[in-house]
Formats: sequence, structure tokens, C-alpha cells
Amino acid sequence: MANNLNNLRDEIDLIDNEILKLLDKRMGIVKEIGYLKLQSNTAIYHPKREQEIIKRLVESSRVNITSSGIKAIYQEIFATSRYLELPERVSYLGPIGSFTHQVAVNRFGQISEYISSINIESIIKSVANKSVKYGVIPIENNNNGIVGESLDFLAKYDVKIVSESNLPIHHSFASNEKLVSNIKKIYSKDIAFGQCREFLNNYSLKNAELIPLDSTAKAASIASIEPNSAAICSNIAASLFNLPIMFENIQDSNDNITRFFIISDFKTNISNNDKTSFCAFINDSNKPGALANLLNDFSKKNINLVKLESRPIHNTKGFSYWFYIELEGHIDESSIKEIFEEKQDKLKWLGSYPKDII
Repeated sequence: MANNLNNLRDEIDLIDNEILKLLDKRMGIVKEIGYLKLQSNTAIYHPKREQEIIKRLVESSRVNITSSGIKAIYQEIFATSRYLELPERVSYLGPIGSFTHQVAVNRFGQISEYISSINIESIIKSVANKSVKYGVIPIENNNNGIVGESLDFLAKYDVKIVSESNLPIHHSFASNEKLVSNIKKIYSKDIAFGQCREFLNNYSLKNAELIPLDSTAKAASIASIEPNSAAICSNIAASLFNLPIMFENIQDSNDNITRFFIISDFKTNISNNDKTSFCAFINDSNKPGALANLLNDFSKKNINLVKLESRPIHNTKGFSYWFYIELEGHIDESSIKEIFEEKQDKLKWLGSYPKDII
């Protein structure tokens, strides 16, 4: 058995050597592409191209590697490639180990430079003033709805949405304790307690003291050093603080998904599977038919609107609103471009970006 195991490990070593040679060759080509992009002042990050590569590889014949495995491996390859072309600075919401941090690492890899921000405005402002190249912000949750703060500051600052990411929210129960019965305190965000109520009841933890914090990462940090405590947190938070995971996927619903935007300062190319986000500022928005007239212009051109949210206009008397709208398609498609040119005084384009597949 020992000889067979050693032979298999030797075979893996040979394969790894070949993989490294091919990766090094790939990175050499990446450097050449990076030089050409710098010469033409072209953006380094192209989500459309990355999606095309992953789609092609996922659809290719294979036996042992899963689609999610291919995506995870190539996200790291893409991140390393982009870093060779131009080192990236990425700002995200919350402390290290937050779900927003997880999205950032999933998209930009381990080697990028990450900057934690305490609020959404500081992320968007840092992209607008070019102190970072990218920002990652939450936009909506399919159970809890839209993040109004993100919409308000996207409307306020001059940034562009270049990509979206849909993250299934999975909670883990992590603790240094060996027995659940030893746990007297549980730390997490208040919303996470509600999302894991069935687990707490099933494991007789409803009598433990539930202590809400502003992030699940902070929960993991405290539970890692406090006896008789546990954290409801993400896997990445537990890993960062070396906190053993007792149970995974403890959330009541597996349909809990949060959508994030990646923002920057450039326009993405058409992928033929795009969304476009924009703001609509309508005079006399309380007047009957004001919004309907705008929406009808899109209907006439057979443009499908997929989201509509109203937001209050600040610093005005009474109740006035602007509207956040999403449509299927890209700003450079002729029918969409015509409407934006005709109504440029009423519409603010926020970005066109490839749809993320859940």
C-alpha cells in the first residue's frame, strides 16, 4: 500500500510540474497583453472575457472536477493574471471576514490589496477619487430587499458598475468547545440569529445568550478567545480566526442570496447577456402618468425592465422621489442608447455589466 501511495504522489508531482510550466507560459502571455492594454489605456478587468473562459471550460468534457471547482481555480488564475498586468487595490464593506470581503476575494483573489471600509459611501467615494481601482458593495438580498444606501451613493458619485456577483449566504456554527452543551454565549449579527432560528432550537441553544454584533467576523474573533462561546459566521471568518467549525450550512433557508456590485471607473464591453442600471429623475414625480410615460418609452422599443425602486430625494420639502431602474441589455445597444441620448437630462447611467448566474 505504501508503495502504491508513493507512486501516486510521484505522479501528482509530475502533473504539478507540468501545470506550473503551463501557468508560467500563460503568465508570460498575460504580461504581453498587459503591456498592450497599458499602451491603449484599456481596462485590465474584463468580466465578459473571464465569464467566456469559465463557460467554455465548464462545458468541456471532464470526469473528476466540478463546475464550482473550475470556477474557484480560474478565479485565482484570473486574479494572479490581473495582478501581473497591474496591481489592484480593492475596497470592501465591513471587517475582514465579512461576506463582502468574501465576494472581493472570490473575484480578485488572495494577492490583491484589500482595504476595509466602515460604510458604503466611503467605498464609493474612494473609487470616485481613484484612491482604489475597485469597490465591492451589497445591493440587495432576496429575503430582506434592497440596500437603499448603496443606491443613494451610486446616484451621488461618478462611478460605474462593472460587474455583479450573487453570493449564497451560508452560515456556520464555530467554537473552540467540543460539546454544544458547554456553549453559554453565541455571537453574531442580529439578522443571522433570525436566519438560523431552527438550528438554535434543534440543538437546545435557544437558552444561550445571543449577543448581536455589527459583523459576523467580529463574532468569530471574540468566540476564538472567549471560553464557552460560539459564533454564527461565514467559513472565511472562522478560517481567519482559526475557529473550528462544528456545523456548516445552519441557515433555515438555502435560498438566501445577496447580490453585490463591483464598481470602478470604466465601461465594460457588450457580452450579449448584460444588465444596465440607471437613475431616473422625473420632474413632478407625483404627477399622474409621469413615471408611466418614461416606462412606456422603453416598452415601445421592446426593452425589458427588470427592477424598479423609488428613493427619496433629500433636502426637499414634502415627498419627492427619484427611481433606480435595471433593464436587460447594454448601453451601447442602439435602442437603449437612443433613449439615453433623448433623455440625457433625466437619466443617469450607472453601468452596464454581464449578468451573474446564480
